[in-house]
Amino acid sequence: MSNKRKTASNTIIELEGPQAPRTNAPHRVKPSDLKKFEPLTDNQRKFFDAYTRGDYFLMLTGSAGTGKSFIACYKAIEEVYDKNSSFKRVVIVRSAVQSRDVGFTPGSLEEKMSLYEQPYMQIYQTLFNRRDAYEGLKDAGKIEFISTSFIRGMSFDDSIIIVDECQNMNWEELSTIMTRVGYRSKIIFCGDYRQTDLYRKQGDKSGLWKFHEVAKTMPSFTSVEFTTEDIVRSSLVKDFLIAVDKFEHQENT
Repeated sequence: MSNKRKTASNTIIELEGPQAPRTNAPHRVKPSDLKKFEPLTDNQRKFFDAYTRGDYFLMLTGSAGTGKSFIACYKAIEEVYDKNSSFKRVVIVRSAVQSRDVGFTPGSLEEKMSLYEQPYMQIYQTLFNRRDAYEGLKDAGKIEFISTSFIRGMSFDDSIIIVDECQNMNWEELSTIMTRVGYRSKIIFCGDYRQTDLYRKQGDKSGLWKFHEVAKTMPSFTSVEFTTEDIVRSSLVKDFLIAVDKFEHQENT
């Protein structure tokens, strides 16, 4: 069928065929677009080694700015894209604590929850050096984002589950997430005890310490504790958190 047409003035114009629709969808994100990153600190190296070893129940805790979420997202998507891997997707789980107040903000639930996806948009923009990488990965089914509010009854098979900001989860949320791990899946918890938002919420209490103590009794558990020596975000952040540590130590002595 011809894709040419005459206008009223008998001018022949070319028409776009159905094979070339105009769309605002992100371009396909290719595995070759993923940049290579090496660990920058000893504790980052410990995580890389544990991941390469095949550990499937990991926890990264400690100071802010140490790259915990970044390296977890990096190794996860790297393995999903590995042709020899059985993992099909990265599932990012965020605390429902911060989103308990989203009902007061304008927009649909999806629009409200997208606010908490911003860190991962930044991470994957850096990993792939393109602004639309995160949306492209979501459209391709390589990444799924979910709040703990909607996780009950679900099961994640063939997945690498990243539980981020886990200090903002109570014991019930953490144990529920743990029981969602399905066949051929692994799970990585990332958090910082000192950054919890729960203490200012009545009736809320972080379950991270209890969860960590229970997990330590399991032979499959691997924990990496990051310190201020592992801070890579900036020298200012490192200097500030070291100063905070010194102040709190003096205050408690």
